[in-house]
Amino acid sequence: MVFSHRMAALAAVVVIPLGIAATSYALTDSPESPKVPPKVELDSGSPSATPTSPKPTATPSDEVVSRPPVSDDDDDDDGPGDDG
Repeated sequence: MVFSHRMAALAAVVVIPLGIAATSYALTDSPESPKVPPKVELDSGSPSATPTSPKPTATPSDEVVSRPPVSDDDDDDDGPGDDG
């Protein structure tokens, strides 16, 4: 009797993931190859210069920020155990 329960558990461990994988495979769409347009046309305006972007004055890595002071003061804690 114990042998059959172990076999049933082993079968469930193997069959359930295989069933999930088979269902997932059956429900997936077959992807079509991407369709490329036959010809790409650019705007027929006059050629323009390369666009220039304004340079930032300071990047975040250039800024220096001071650390807040470190204190081990528990006087200002208003927790449930602070009575005075």
